[in-house]
Amino acid sequence: MRILILVGWMTFASSIALAQAPPKPFEPQSGQPGKDVVWVPTSPALVDLMMTVAGVTRDDFVMDLGSGDGRNIIAAAKLGANGLGVEFNPDMVALSRRLAAEAGVAGTARFVEADMYEADISKASVLALFLLPVNMNRLAPKFLNLAPGSRIVANTFGIDGWDPDLRATLNPGSDCEAWCEALVWIVPAQVHGTWEWPGGALVLEQSYQVVSGTLRSGDTTAPIAQGKMRGEEISFIAGGLAYTGKVKGNVMEGTATTPSGTTAWRAVRASR
Repeated sequence: MRILILVGWMTFASSIALAQAPPKPFEPQSGQPGKDVVWVPTSPALVDLMMTVAGVTRDDFVMDLGSGDGRNIIAAAKLGANGLGVEFNPDMVALSRRLAAEAGVAGTARFVEADMYEADISKASVLALFLLPVNMNRLAPKFLNLAPGSRIVANTFGIDGWDPDLRATLNPGSDCEAWCEALVWIVPAQVHGTWEWPGGALVLEQSYQVVSGTLRSGDTTAPIAQGKMRGEEISFIAGGLAYTGKVKGNVMEGTATTPSGTTAWRAVRASR
């Protein structure tokens, strides 16, 4: 009888001890499902490459949509940037905050629990992402509303119809076994519409950073070739001349290379 009572007491005591034990810390698992995308961590080497090719500096505000364990934002904060990760999973948000504190960057690497599609990204100068094409395509209209010259850097997956301005792949021997390419897009200024200048006009069409259309000068109209935007910078060839310039809102100005040298040009948007 005493033996039974003793065994019962030990079982009861063990149950209490187990009940009082602190819960096991959350540990994310590669491949775990999320609201909009399965979580797979970007390798540390590719995170470093993404920061490098995006040119992240202390002057940047970096955002990550679907930020997972926060590694992109923490890496940006270590470079002196301010960053914000948007993550739907509250356990991931808590983990990110803990890892940021352990890395000594809790003051500049912040994380919020929110839907990435609803997030305000207007203040971001850099987006650092690892999303599927379906996510990237859905977010593309918001990307194009960022300030011209903002950079979007992504792990492997791109945006339909929007060719990257830069691609970089990790060298063999890195710690990256899959999804090892960084893609960079420079958000272009929106230049579609009619731009007037003395004695002529530019009529421009735009698909992401690619520009086409016509240039009218006097009685002559020439097609635009090799038209491209890189942030606020525009370049194109028309009528045998090479034009370069910068767009500021509804004004663009620059220089045209002629057989005798260069000449200044300036155009003002008359309509969209």
